[in-house]
Amino acid sequence: MDDLAVPTGGPGGGGRVNSDIAVLGAGMHPWGKWGRGFVEYGRVAAKAALADAGLEWTDVGSIVGADTVRSGYPGYVAGATFAQALGWQGARVTSVYAACASGAQAIGAARAQILAGLADVVLVVGADAAPKGFFAPAGGERPDDPDWLRFRVLGATNPAYFALYARRRMALYGDTPEDFAEVKVKNAAAGALNPYARYRKPVTAREVAASAVVADPLRLLDICATSDGGAALVLAGMDFARSRGIADPVRIRAVSTVTPTYPRTLLDLPDIATDAVTASAPAAGSFRSSIARAAYEEAGLGPEDLSLAEVYDLSTALELQWYEDIGLCGEGEGAKLLREGATALGGRIPVNTSGGLSSFGEAVPAQAIAQVCELTWQLRGVAGDRQVPGARAGITANQGLFGHGSAVVAVR
Repeated sequence: MDDLAVPTGGPGGGGRVNSDIAVLGAGMHPWGKWGRGFVEYGRVAAKAALADAGLEWTDVGSIVGADTVRSGYPGYVAGATFAQALGWQGARVTSVYAACASGAQAIGAARAQILAGLADVVLVVGADAAPKGFFAPAGGERPDDPDWLRFRVLGATNPAYFALYARRRMALYGDTPEDFAEVKVKNAAAGALNPYARYRKPVTAREVAASAVVADPLRLLDICATSDGGAALVLAGMDFARSRGIADPVRIRAVSTVTPTYPRTLLDLPDIATDAVTASAPAAGSFRSSIARAAYEEAGLGPEDLSLAEVYDLSTALELQWYEDIGLCGEGEGAKLLREGATALGGRIPVNTSGGLSSFGEAVPAQAIAQVCELTWQLRGVAGDRQVPGARAGITANQGLFGHGSAVVAVR
């Protein structure tokens, strides 16, 4: 795709003037429950990404780590932790945290450094060693922390919110538990083809319906697990890529990290109430839709230009919501798009060709990076049995707690 010079129309964008960066390498450590530390997963992913790029660790001018809050101080300074694990060599270091959006924030930081001329090559790494069961707040008494309050006041784990979202879709749009089950069936079929996925077995709708209810109407197979895993990318400026003889690399064209607008009228993790609309009218569109809109504006592309998408399917119902939020269909039409087969492998616009969180489980700081790894392999045409024929452009989308937008557009 040729570079476009399209001005951005909203906050958080930076225009389309020579802002592409190259993805030279992508690497992952398989997801699972391995019982080891996050540093090992990150180191394996980083070495795989460097090998994929044909570079040595000493060629890297900067490392950006996506932090984890579950592994003590080393997790809070992940950039330096991974740099030490690979061997101190003087690289610039950055560590970032934005909950589920941490990986996209890390990619955004790396991109800014490259475009600013601070480094020719940046290594981005995220990894996690997740606990068994639901995520819980950090220890301590914090009555001014909404995340702490929603557990203590409501006892609301993440699946409780996922179930509220699902019920809302059922009430407004007529979605059914059978629709939600078909999302799992679709993603499990793709995950069965992915060597990095934790769950690599096809699933039937009957098996979803037979799994235990976690938060009505969602069952165990409707909700993603918590997992260990790691992902990494080697990013570089276009001039550096050309100097290495790489004339047509996969390029990151946009990174959206926008925040919501006031007032927010849809309940969202970890809030337990919405903003009032007595003084201000609700914003046009949802927060999630604004994440994708900013990415499209910066990239000079639209949903009609996409070959595939990777979205954050924390639950099966949330995947249907993302279809609408990234513009693949109109409001309330996500289930219809699914039923038509459009989002399955071989469909018009495949979504979660990796298998999604449904097949991986969530390794928080690694997940948004892993989404870009999948786009990279698809756009290179090396995704094997998951390959989308002729893939030219893709988007990733998710969000982090407390209003962290996360979307990346990649093209080739």
